Amino acid sequence: MWFYFEGVTLIMTIIQSIYQLLWGDLITIPLPGGSSLGLSLLVLILIPAGIFFTIRTRFLPFRLFPEMLKITVEKRQHSQKGSISGVQALIISTATRVGMGNLVGVVAAISAGGAGAVFWMWITALLGSSTAFIEATLAQLYKEKDPLYGGYRGGPAYYIHQCFLKNSTRKHSVIAVLFALSGLICWCGISQVIGNSVSSAFDNAFHIPPLYTTIILVLFSAIIVLRKNATVKILDIIVPFMASCYFLITLFIIVKNIGQIPAVFQRIFEEAFGIRQIAAGGFGAVIMNGAKRGLFSNEAGSGSAPCAAAAADISHPAKEGLLQALGVFIDTIVICSCSAMIMLLAPDSLTQGLSGMNLLQTAMQHHLGQFGVIFIAITLWLFSFSTFIGILFYARPNIAYLFGDNWLSQTMYKLLALAMLFIGGLQAYTVVWDLGDIGVGLMTVFNMIALIPLSRHAIASLKDYEAHLR
Repeated sequence: MWFYFEGVTLIMTIIQSIYQLLWGDLITIPLPGGSSLGLSLLVLILIPAGIFFTIRTRFLPFRLFPEMLKITVEKRQHSQKGSISGVQALIISTATRVGMGNLVGVVAAISAGGAGAVFWMWITALLGSSTAFIEATLAQLYKEKDPLYGGYRGGPAYYIHQCFLKNSTRKHSVIAVLFALSGLICWCGISQVIGNSVSSAFDNAFHIPPLYTTIILVLFSAIIVLRKNATVKILDIIVPFMASCYFLITLFIIVKNIGQIPAVFQRIFEEAFGIRQIAAGGFGAVIMNGAKRGLFSNEAGSGSAPCAAAAADISHPAKEGLLQALGVFIDTIVICSCSAMIMLLAPDSLTQGLSGMNLLQTAMQHHLGQFGVIFIAITLWLFSFSTFIGILFYARPNIAYLFGDNWLSQTMYKLLALAMLFIGGLQAYTVVWDLGDIGVGLMTVFNMIALIPLSRHAIASLKDYEAHLR
C-alpha cells in the first residue's frame, strides 16, 4: 500500500511539473500598478508563430474570409471511395473545437481574468486562423490512403515524419511518435473531463444521479465509435444543429437585453486594456487567461484539427486550409462569444463566487428561467458527445502511425477512451484537467517543431491557389 501511494504521489508530481513547464510562467514582465505579465512556454510559441504566419499569408483571415465562406457551399466531390469532403472535415474539427473550451473554458477565463479575457480570446483566434491554415494545408499535402477506413488519413505525425525522415527507410520518427503519444494521452484525459462535465450538468438540471447519465452517454458513444464509418454521418447532423441552436438562443438573449450591450462591450475593452486591472494588479491575469483559454479552445497549432483535415478529399490543399481557418473563427469569435455574452449579461450579484457549469447555468436561469438550465445541460451533452466522437476520429491516424494498420489497436484505444469517459462521469479528478492541458501542450510543442520549417510548402500552396483564382 505504501508503494502505491508513493507511486501516485510521484506521478502527480511529474504531471504538475510538466504542466508548469508548459503553462506556467516561464518569463514574468513587470507592469504598472504592481501587476505582472507571466508568459508561458506555449504562449511564447503560439502567439509569435501566429503573428509570423499571419504576416506570411498576408493577413489571410481578413483578406480571404469571403473565399472561406464560398468554399463551404461548393459542391462536394469524391475521387476516393470512403473519403470525406472538405466541409465534413471542417464539421469534425468544429465538433472537437466547439466543446468544453466554449462552455467550461470560457467560464474559467472570465472567472479568473474578468470580461477583458474575452478580448484576448478574440485576438488569439485571429492569429490562430493563420496557424490553422498552415497545419491543415500541410496535412493535405502529406496525406496518404487509409487501408482500414477507406479514403485518406494524415496529420502532424505524417508531416513531421516527412520533415525529419523524408528519404529514410525508417518507419518512425521520434518527434512524430512523441506527437502521436501526446495526442492519445490528451484525448483520454479529455474523455474523463467530458464524462464529469456532462454528469454534473445533468445532476444540476434534472437531479439525475451521475451513474445513469454516464451509462447513457457511454452507450450512445459506443454505438457510434465502435462502428466503422458512423462518425462523419452523426457529426454531420449534430454539429450544425447544436451550433445553430446555441447561436440563436444567444441572439434571443442579446435582443432581450439590447440596452445592456454597449455597457458589456465597454466593460470588455476597458478590462482588456487593464484600465481597472492595472490599479488592482491583475492586468496580467486578464491577458493570460484570455490567451490560454483561447488557445485551448480553438486548438490552432496543437495539431489536432489536421488529423481531420488530412481525411478530406478536396480539389486543392489550400482549400482545406481555408476551411480550417474558418473553423477557428466559428469556434472562438462566434461560439465562445455566445458563452461570454450569456454570462456578462447576467447581474454580477447572481454570479458572484460561482464557477464552472454552476456559473453558466445560473446565468442561463436568469435569462430563460428553468428552461435555460435545461438547455445548457442538453447543449453540453451534445457538445461533449460530438467532441468525444471527434477526438476518436483524430486518434485513428495516430494509432495507425504507432501500431500499424490493424483493427485490434484501433478497437483497444476506443475501449480505453470509453472506459475513461465512464470513470470521469462518476468522479471528478482535478488532475485530469491538467492531463488534458499537458497533452495539448506537448502536441503543440512537437507540432510546431515541424510546422515552422515546413510552412513554406503551405505558403507555396496558397500562392498557387490564389494564382488559379486570378
